[in-house]
Amino acid sequence: MSTRMTLILIVVMLLAAMVSGWLLWDRLPAQMASHWNAADEVDGYLPRFWGVFLMPILTLVMAALFLVIPRIDPLRDNIARFRGVFNWFIVIVIAFLLYVYALTLIYNLGIPFRMSRMMLPAMGVLLYFAGELVRQARRNWFIGIRTPWTLSDERVWAETHRFGSLLFKAAGVLIFISAFLPGSAAWVVLGMVLLIAFVPLGYSYWLYERYRREACTPQGKEERE
Repeated sequence: MSTRMTLILIVVMLLAAMVSGWLLWDRLPAQMASHWNAADEVDGYLPRFWGVFLMPILTLVMAALFLVIPRIDPLRDNIARFRGVFNWFIVIVIAFLLYVYALTLIYNLGIPFRMSRMMLPAMGVLLYFAGELVRQARRNWFIGIRTPWTLSDERVWAETHRFGSLLFKAAGVLIFISAFLPGSAAWVVLGMVLLIAFVPLGYSYWLYERYRREACTPQGKEERE
């Protein structure tokens, strides 16, 4: 996807969200439900103004940040190599945030539903596409699995991202499926988040140390020479 098309889609989605909030203003409560706990109980509220406009404002800020990153990264030429999939990911993230916003408006209109059940499929899709972004990402300072070891060695970056891509996609599929299973899926989400947060970190360190040890062997020294 081109950057121009990405910008157009973001503007259209944000305008649609803000117009929807404005049109529904009189039907929304003065104190809007804004946060739900693991039991799908409301445990946070916002005044109507912030309930209607805070999410679109935050989404706009995030979209601007996403669009600025490729311009300020010292390795911007590497980002250009996967810019198309990065643009797709930007649109998906913005769509996810505005989906959450739409759910919030619907709930505050008095239409009951289990927030977690509505969130999980979207979270699964988001993680799956994050996995595709991770698979195609080239070494840079902002996007991907950025550890001291992936940033220090191109080979570690490439192998960690191939492995991390599989983890992200598997986590996305499992979270998506969990939305249709009985009982709470909180443990599934927590487990998958911990998996994709810590396993690639440890794997990148292990790879880096393996390559470092190999470089210290006589054979490794000969290859460098």
